[in-house]
Amino acid sequence: MKLINKMMAAAIGIFAWHAASAAEVTLRFHQFLPPQATIPSKAITPWAAKVEKESGGRIKIQQFPSMQLGGKAPELFDQAKDGVADIVWTVLGYTPGRFPKSEVFELPFNSGLAEPASRAFQEYVQKNAMDEFKDVKVIAVHVHGPGLIHSKDPITRLEDMKGVKVRGGSRIVNIMLEQLGATPVGMPVPAISEALSKGVISATTIPWEVVPALKVQQIVHNHTGFAGDKGLYTQTFVVAMNKGAYDKLPADLKKVIDANSGMETAALFGHAMDEGDKVGLSLAQKAGNKIYMLDAVETQTWRRTAAGVRGIWYKEVATKGIDGPKLAAEADALIDKYSKKK
Repeated sequence: MKLINKMMAAAIGIFAWHAASAAEVTLRFHQFLPPQATIPSKAITPWAAKVEKESGGRIKIQQFPSMQLGGKAPELFDQAKDGVADIVWTVLGYTPGRFPKSEVFELPFNSGLAEPASRAFQEYVQKNAMDEFKDVKVIAVHVHGPGLIHSKDPITRLEDMKGVKVRGGSRIVNIMLEQLGATPVGMPVPAISEALSKGVISATTIPWEVVPALKVQQIVHNHTGFAGDKGLYTQTFVVAMNKGAYDKLPADLKKVIDANSGMETAALFGHAMDEGDKVGLSLAQKAGNKIYMLDAVETQTWRRTAAGVRGIWYKEVATKGIDGPKLAAEADALIDKYSKKK
C-alpha cells in the first residue's frame, strides 16, 4: 500500500509539473528602438518585469529591440495582428490613414506633457476608436511629450521654415509642415540620424525624448520650442498584442495581462516620455547647442498658420463618416481634464 501511495504521489507530482510547464509561455515583444532608448528601458522593461512577477514567473517577456524579428517599423502593427510577434510597440502614424479617429491627438498645439495626454488618449480610444484596433488586443495607447524642431540652421521665426526639408513622423504632421511652409519628408524614427547626416533632410520633428538614442544633439545644433504648455504636435503610439497569443493564455494569466493593460499602463509609457524629455534637453544643453524658445507672439503666428490642419482633417474624415469636430472637442476636453489633475 505504501508503494502504491508513493507511486500515486509521484504520478500526481509529474502531472502537476507537466501542467505547470504547459501553462508557462514566452511572449515575444518587438519594437523599433535600441534597448537603451527611453521607452524600451523605462517603460517596456518595467512593464515586462511586472507582468513576469505577477504571473509568478509563468509568463516570460522576451524583448526584441531594433526590429530584430525582421521587417520594417511600419509593419509592426500587422506583425501583432498576424502573429509574427506576440506584442509590439509602434507609432500609429507609420501606417497612414489606418487610424483616422486616433489622428485627432496629432493635431497641432493639441497637448503638452505626455502622461496626462496619454491618459486622455487612452480614455478617448476606449470610448471612440476601439474599432480601429479590432484586429489586436490593445494593452495601451499613449502619446509623446511636446513636439519641437531640431535643425541644422536656426529656426527662430515662421519664415525660417520656408522650403526647409523637415522630417515628419505621420500623415498629420506632414500636413502641418506643409501649412508652415516646409517641405515634409516622411520617415520613421530610426532613419533620422542618417538622413540628417547625409543632408536628405535639414531638420526633424521629434520630442526631446528621442534625441539621446539618435544622437541628434551631435548632428544638429539648433532646437526650436514654443511658448505655453502645448507642443507643436504629438504622435500616437500603441502597445498591441496578438489576439491568438492572448486567447491561448489560461484565465489566470489573461487576468495578469488585463491588470497590466489600460489607463495605468498608458500613464507609465507617458511618464517615461516626460522623463526622457528632461534627459534629451539636458544633453543638448551640455553640448552647448542653441535652444530657441519662441515667445508668445511668435508662437501665436505658428498656431494661426497651423490651424488649417484641423479643417483639412475634418474634411478628410467626413468622407469616412466620422464627425471630426465632435471627436476633436472630446479630445480637447479629455486633455484639459487630465492636465488639470496633473
